[in-house]
Amino acid sequence: MTTSLPLAASSNSDNPLGGVSDFFSSSTFHAIVLLVLFFIGVLWLALVFWTYKDAKRRIDDPVLVGVSIVTALVFPFVGALVYTILRPPEYLDDVRERELEIRAMERRLGEEGMCPGCGGDIEPDFIACPHCARRLKLTCSRCRSALKPEWRLCPYCEAPTPTQQQRTMTLYETSS
Repeated sequence: MTTSLPLAASSNSDNPLGGVSDFFSSSTFHAIVLLVLFFIGVLWLALVFWTYKDAKRRIDDPVLVGVSIVTALVFPFVGALVYTILRPPEYLDDVRERELEIRAMERRLGEEGMCPGCGGDIEPDFIACPHCARRLKLTCSRCRSALKPEWRLCPYCEAPTPTQQQRTMTLYETSS
C-alpha cells in the first residue's frame, strides 16, 4: 500500500527537499537575490548622499565634510552610523542665529544702562543723566513722575501730558 504525503513534491528523485533545492537554483531566486542586492546598494548610496547633505549643513570645515563622506562611502552602513554618532548636534544656521540673538540681547541690555548722549552709566528709573544732565524721560508737570511717550495723561495724578510739539521742544532745550 502506497501512501502519498500532501506536502511531498511529485518528483521522481529520492531527495525529500528536492523542491527547495530546485527553488534555490531557479532563475526566480536568482532574480530575487539581485533585486535585494540592488536595493541594498541604493540604500548605501542614499546614506552616502544623506551624509553629504547633513555634513554640509552641520560642519564648516570642508576637509571634515570630505572625511565624513569618504567614511560613509568606504564603510557601507557603518560609516553613516559613525557619522551619525559623531556629528555636531546643531546646524550651522542655528548656531549663527543663536549667536546673533545673543549679540542683540547683549546690545539691548547695554543700551538700557547707557546714556544716549554721553554713554555714561544710568539706571532705568533715572529721569536725567547725572553725567551730562541730558533729559532721558518726560516728567509730569504736576507730580514730577516719569512718563512714557505713548501716555496721554499721567497715571499718578491724572494731569494731561505735553503735546508732541511741547515734548520735542522740552527735550531739545534740555539737551543743548
